[in-house]
Amino acid sequence: MKFLGNVLATIIGIFVFFMLSFFGIILIGAIFGGESEGVKVKNNSVIELNLEDIRNDYAGKYKDPWMTIFSENKKVGLSDIINAIEEAETDNDIKGISILNNASSLGMAQSKALRDALESFKKSGKFVMAYANSYSQKEYYLNSVASPIYINPVGDMDFKGLSSEIMFFKDFQEKSGLKMEVIRHGKYKSAVEPFLENKMSDANREQTTALLNSVWSSITADISKSRNISVAQLNQIATGLLARTPEMAKSQKLIDIIAYEDVYHNAIKKALKVGNDEDYNKVSVVDYAQKIATTSQTFDSKDEIAIIYAQGEIMGGEGDVNVIGEGSMRRSLQEARKNKNVKAIVLRIDSPGGSALTSDLIWREIELTKKVKPIVVSMGNYAASGGYYIACNANTIFAEENTITGSIGVFGILPNFTPLATKIGIYTEQVKTHENSANYSPFVPIDEKFKAVTLEGVEHIYKTFVTHVAKGRKMTFAQVDAIAQGRVWTGSEALKIGLVDKIGGLDDAIAKAASLAKTKSYRTQNYPEYEKNFDDLLANLPFAKSKADFIKEEIGEENYRMMQEIKKLQARKGIQAIMPFEININ
Repeated sequence: MKFLGNVLATIIGIFVFFMLSFFGIILIGAIFGGESEGVKVKNNSVIELNLEDIRNDYAGKYKDPWMTIFSENKKVGLSDIINAIEEAETDNDIKGISILNNASSLGMAQSKALRDALESFKKSGKFVMAYANSYSQKEYYLNSVASPIYINPVGDMDFKGLSSEIMFFKDFQEKSGLKMEVIRHGKYKSAVEPFLENKMSDANREQTTALLNSVWSSITADISKSRNISVAQLNQIATGLLARTPEMAKSQKLIDIIAYEDVYHNAIKKALKVGNDEDYNKVSVVDYAQKIATTSQTFDSKDEIAIIYAQGEIMGGEGDVNVIGEGSMRRSLQEARKNKNVKAIVLRIDSPGGSALTSDLIWREIELTKKVKPIVVSMGNYAASGGYYIACNANTIFAEENTITGSIGVFGILPNFTPLATKIGIYTEQVKTHENSANYSPFVPIDEKFKAVTLEGVEHIYKTFVTHVAKGRKMTFAQVDAIAQGRVWTGSEALKIGLVDKIGGLDDAIAKAASLAKTKSYRTQNYPEYEKNFDDLLANLPFAKSKADFIKEEIGEENYRMMQEIKKLQARKGIQAIMPFEININ
């Protein structure tokens, strides 16, 4: 028995030794690797703009160095990419940018910000060229800034206007026995409409149509300017599908050259004055952005502008690069507020909303911080519902023209399994000491008194939300209520009705913050730094992701997405201030 114990102890000791050695080697490699100067940019180089792995404005950073090393998130966000492009304008080693078969997951406002950076790069006298085997509508919008634009001879072009698709579950609930009890305030609060109806309400159709038309107007205005094609003609092309083949796209002047990729590379070589039998120097935009992030910023000035990134759905807890948590957000605001070097704060929001309670906690921290230092909001793809809640009391609010914002309204969803349970022979009884002592049970029909109390809570939060907006935007309650009711607006529409102050990107917001702080020499500092423990670290390792990857592979991308949406609904606890629907524009 003692022998077996010694053997077991030896095996465990060897295992622990190898594990410590393994992680130690990785840590040492990461530390010394991080100290290197990174990619070397050769003379006469071209940046290759591949954004496949770029999703967020902010890549995130962690207080614990182990989390930084093992995090699955890339070390570069879109803000780093845009900074790199701006730096490349004056980098003598960089001669141009190549957009080659780019397939990104960026939203429309992010694409707009990147497109503006590329437009500025072109004005420096350097080239931006694009090639794709096929163009999705969103990718063409980004690529349309290039000149010339190439397409594969057997490629295709998607240019047909915008659409949105919403699923309805009323009959499904009746057939399955799974009922979603809905309590809401807001004429346009259509996040819960799919559980109440089998078709879109007139109010929802009205706001969705207005939203899509506004986004489309912004897209076509930019394409019209770059391609010298009238907006009216672009609408005719979309209506008639007049650019669906390479030849048709070229005849409509959306594409310049139909050719294979080798011809495109030869054209770049010609621009660089490199022989066709030679390779030209390329540098990945991600590598270049990492190099710029570690070498370009000046530390001459002590003044700082803090940029606090709020991206993802708003939930309780710490949060991360994909979730806005009260822990990281409140801590970041407090740190920036107490830091004497920080003269102003820019809150960069990309969120459809989420927990009303967490939104209010963040709003309060912003209110306290604003008394000490100016706060400017920069809206990304979304700053809707709870996302607008945390924006409304800033000194100045910037949005892109196609930012989706507003959605000032709240709702509650209570899943009820009583019909389903009854179908399969499960019955539930409650025993209680007082009339209202029992908590809500999904296995008991909803009590009308409980529903009335919950509605009272929804109405209270809606009133608080509108009051905050009215105070922050210097409007009356009635004025806000008239444009609230859960309706969503684009940035350009929000400007007209007073929900935002100016149209512009993150750079504009930073410049405004510096102006309010009366500083001309400053550097930026990114927040938050997320506090994660060892369990979080393990959850991010590849083997922990295999289950999700397996499910996605088995049921397909679309079915997996639907499953994730159902999972999200189940995770939303308490009253919600979240966008009416998720919109993916292509």
